[in-house]
Amino acid sequence: MRVPVGLNIWSRLVEKSFPYLDKTLAPFDSLWLPDHVQYGANRVAEGWTLLAYALARYPDKLCGHEVLCNSFRNPAHLAKMVATAQALSGGRVILGIGAGWNEEEYRAYGWPYSTARARIAQLAEAIELIRTMWTQAPASYRGEHYTLSEAHCEPRPDPIPPIMVGGHGETYLLRVVARHADWWNYPFRDPALYTHKQGVLKRHCREVGRDYEAIRQVVRVGILVAETERELERLQAAPDTRPMSDIKLAGTPARVTEVLRRIIAQGAHRLTVNFADAPRPEGTQLFAAAVLPHLS
Repeated sequence: MRVPVGLNIWSRLVEKSFPYLDKTLAPFDSLWLPDHVQYGANRVAEGWTLLAYALARYPDKLCGHEVLCNSFRNPAHLAKMVATAQALSGGRVILGIGAGWNEEEYRAYGWPYSTARARIAQLAEAIELIRTMWTQAPASYRGEHYTLSEAHCEPRPDPIPPIMVGGHGETYLLRVVARHADWWNYPFRDPALYTHKQGVLKRHCREVGRDYEAIRQVVRVGILVAETERELERLQAAPDTRPMSDIKLAGTPARVTEVLRRIIAQGAHRLTVNFADAPRPEGTQLFAAAVLPHLS
């Protein structure tokens, strides 16, 4: 059985995002969007607006984020937003969410930037609150960071979307994954580190009494692919190619297939891929033709 593979896009594409996706998205099962508001003076698309437009533009695709920053939105309001999108899209939303990390955005937009431990504690409460909103009417919740009082979320989402938690911090974040996540979103670096992070998650699952196998693993991989090594070198030097520090897999289709199959063998239930040369469509199209059919 072929492993589902989704296409991820970069927040700085903005106006080029959808022309690129119109040419490349069809062979992929899902679309994964960013959630940033600022990188210096760069043009940056806002994540929830992208999602709403994508759900309408691509009615056969699952859509989610890798991942929403919990700090950017009140979680009760987010629960309502997701429920509405789920109703309008016919059940195609996945809630990808994380604790946030980019201090520049917090300072620029006036969001309090607390410690990583505090942001992760807020994330855990937000997930509890969101699930309460989706399953109880009226919903009440009282935590250290968030409170609900007889809140109604109607229509409630049907089906209830999977909640995917993004990140890999070993002390706190992966414990939130163990307690609260339906899916775990892991940014791939190398096979040995992935194995290590899986081991940490297994330990947290044992400690909280959760079945490790019940958590679906969604591995995100940055890719640059070309027919030949010579073409690969040319693309790496091209001014519009994303910095290779962000890209963990570069090679011919045979090489890319080999590495992705190894990730699947390690336990990935889904892959999401983004391409260093986007919005140039040729690399994504080559991947779809020469790699995607072999990912089983």
